[in-house]
Amino acid sequence: MRCSLRVQFLCLLLQVTLSVPLAIQETISSFPNVTYDFVIVGGGTAGAVLANRLTENPRWNVLVIEAGPSHEGVLDSMVPNFSFNLQNTIHDWNYTSTPQPGLNNRSVAIPRGHMLGGCSSINGMFYTRGSSSDYDRWATVTGDDGWSWKNLLPYILKNERWTSPSDLRNTSGQFNHTVHGRHGKTYVSLYSVPEALDEKIMAAADELGGEFAYNIDTNSGDPLGTGWLQVTVGKGERSSSATAYLAPEYLKRPNLHVLVKNRVTKLLRTSSLTGLPAFRTVQFTEGYGDGGYFQVTARNEVILSAGSFGTPHILQVSGIGDSRELLAAGVEPIVDLPSVGKNLTDQPQFSMIWSLGINQTFTPTAELQAQWLAEWHAKRTGPLTGVGVNSIAWIRIPDSSPIWDTHSDPTSGRNTPHIELAFIGGGLYPLPGRIMGINDVVAEPHSRGSISVKSSSIFDYPLIDMGLLTHPFDMAALKHGITAIRKFVSASTFQAYNLSLVYPFTDESTDTEVEAAIRGVVASNVHPVGTATMSKKGDKWGAVDPDLRVKGVDGLRIVDASVMPFITCSHTQAAVYAIAERASDMIAESWK
Repeated sequence: MRCSLRVQFLCLLLQVTLSVPLAIQETISSFPNVTYDFVIVGGGTAGAVLANRLTENPRWNVLVIEAGPSHEGVLDSMVPNFSFNLQNTIHDWNYTSTPQPGLNNRSVAIPRGHMLGGCSSINGMFYTRGSSSDYDRWATVTGDDGWSWKNLLPYILKNERWTSPSDLRNTSGQFNHTVHGRHGKTYVSLYSVPEALDEKIMAAADELGGEFAYNIDTNSGDPLGTGWLQVTVGKGERSSSATAYLAPEYLKRPNLHVLVKNRVTKLLRTSSLTGLPAFRTVQFTEGYGDGGYFQVTARNEVILSAGSFGTPHILQVSGIGDSRELLAAGVEPIVDLPSVGKNLTDQPQFSMIWSLGINQTFTPTAELQAQWLAEWHAKRTGPLTGVGVNSIAWIRIPDSSPIWDTHSDPTSGRNTPHIELAFIGGGLYPLPGRIMGINDVVAEPHSRGSISVKSSSIFDYPLIDMGLLTHPFDMAALKHGITAIRKFVSASTFQAYNLSLVYPFTDESTDTEVEAAIRGVVASNVHPVGTATMSKKGDKWGAVDPDLRVKGVDGLRIVDASVMPFITCSHTQAAVYAIAERASDMIAESWK
């Protein structure tokens, strides 16, 4: 028996070894010595898309440099219900904000993906596009109609591969098939684990109507109302940019090399024929620099796809940013670009939780959880294929609200919500037991923060000021969300639940107590955007032109969430996929 087990183990080890693609390596010397046409810094949500699309041209050699490890074999990333297990691990950058004045000087954690696939490998898998007005506002701000909803929708559909949920139930009436892509790379589906709360939510939407009226598909460009959540899950597994765009059939391409566990430390200036400073050389190191530093130069372009924190930080330590801030941090300024690191936008959110006066829910035992995991391993079905939320509502503050007496509207248009409500109910995760939760989220806040370089070393994390609740509108919007939530749970369908509000305040709390409680619990919705924003070509503000080339610089482009001039009313991965798909075409067109 012992020998048999040893043989089995050696066979398994051989299978694992052979399954590791040669295109993914941890040392640059493992690759053939080639000249790269494009070097992509960051193998995350956008970077993986670029790597795939650019290597469709066999004449172009592409190198991806990712600081984190490979996504392959990471169970907590593969199993949809395990996603929160990845926080505070090696697969998370483990960023923490500066003390937030709007949150009683609390610092907040901001999880960011530190592995191939980036945040698409560790996020909650919500697939929400935002409103058509969101993208039309991008087009107006940039002067480029290519960023409009009409012109970006083909790229949204190009990314998406709609599929049935793993429970294979009849989903007619739960989505609009005409607004979804069938042949893309990222799987998108409806929820796969129906819960008792679902029918209550939809019954309440039917009873109350109005702002809560049923919306068959909140991803049509008109998200307002209550609808079923769509998620990046396919065949019972998370679908990330790594699983979709760096799948084995693409990693076989001889012109694609993916380097993991290597940290880009700065961009180096190179010669230029345009008169502008060029940055086509990337300096990087294995781990924390213990193994020495390496350099690679792109023949065409370096593309920064390191995310809303990583991208501005790399720019700043490379001498691109606000000259005064760079000098103060001991960095020699090369390109004065004050917008780098500014305009940081994220959605403040918190949960309201009720205890249930019925015993309809339960806390899973370890034995039951083991059975679920066994089912997932065997069939990719069962409770672990769910993400913990099945439905959402998007609501807009009425024009008649006194909020507008003192505040301007931060949203992009009349089809754009101010508030997102996510229903977390009496189910498996993350609220087990006899409780129900609803998340209150400001979809498009007024508050802004910033990313500031701390020193000339990339290993000194930047100062991240999220700016949460620094603008009074955002608190007013959260309080409007509370009013809407209370109205929603007052629907007759919830009477049998005998709800009792227990967190973070009670039904007896005063307005002062409610506001104090909000400041004590609000967190980031972990959708930071805008720190290297697009603007019109020739504008003195902004970090990139509409074609995503860094202003005043040659050979450098940015493709990730940092280029968004305004946040979309969404969980932002769908928008990032669209940005990356369009950017791939723009880059290819400019070098054909």
